[in-house]
Amino acid sequence: MISGLHGWAAFGVLTGASLILLAVLHGVTMAIGHRIGRYNVVDVAWGLGFVGIAVLSLILGPGDLGRRWLLAVLVTVWGSRLTWHMYVKSAGKGEDPRYTELLSRSGGDGLGVVARKIFATQGISQWFVSLPIQVSAVVGRTEGIWIVVLVVGSGLWVLGMAFETVGDAQLRRFKADPANKGEIMDRGLWSWTRHPNYFGDASVWWGLWLVAASAWPGVLTVLSPVAMTYFLVYATGARLLEESMSRRPGYAAYQERTSYFLPRPPRRTLP
Repeated sequence: MISGLHGWAAFGVLTGASLILLAVLHGVTMAIGHRIGRYNVVDVAWGLGFVGIAVLSLILGPGDLGRRWLLAVLVTVWGSRLTWHMYVKSAGKGEDPRYTELLSRSGGDGLGVVARKIFATQGISQWFVSLPIQVSAVVGRTEGIWIVVLVVGSGLWVLGMAFETVGDAQLRRFKADPANKGEIMDRGLWSWTRHPNYFGDASVWWGLWLVAASAWPGVLTVLSPVAMTYFLVYATGARLLEESMSRRPGYAAYQERTSYFLPRPPRRTLP
């Protein structure tokens, strides 16, 4: 806990410490990426950075201890799973085409370009998206009817984690079966939404925001989950994946019968 500091003074210290943590994390990650010749290692640092901020908020924040612990646990569970998933997914693989294309559009893969376009961008995004956690760590207790908001937020986090975890497990099993080579995954949660993992991610962060919004002025950080949802749907997530997947045979038919983002029963298509 930040001794003797409260409110916005405590927030200033906490957010400064968070920025330092992210700068160190991404500096080390960029050095690793440069050494191994691929910068998609930044995806491994994505979840890890949020875990670090959540732990800092737990330790340094002078706000409600119960809510600090709740957010630290929720973010750590989510971030640790995502970090391991991205590590396994990228281990032994080449560079992510998204980063290759980004660097080619930005003038090459010099360290200055890499630092600005990949690592600084992700670090600033992490800081902004994590503002609900930081603000929540320096404000008072959740009381009265606002406890319902906290409970609903926790429930939405559970829903999001279920979609992420189950969706990734279903896709992993599908890809592991040689009989499915070249086929489009359209089973389980993937028959309800073309991006159950991204929908789950968005749900997690709206849930975390609701937990933070259960105590004033946490509600003012609403642009943080809005930004995360934008990244997942339009900027670096579903939209880019759709662009690459749309060239695969059978994907157009999959798009016709399956929701883009929000889950719903698959449409019936005429034979």
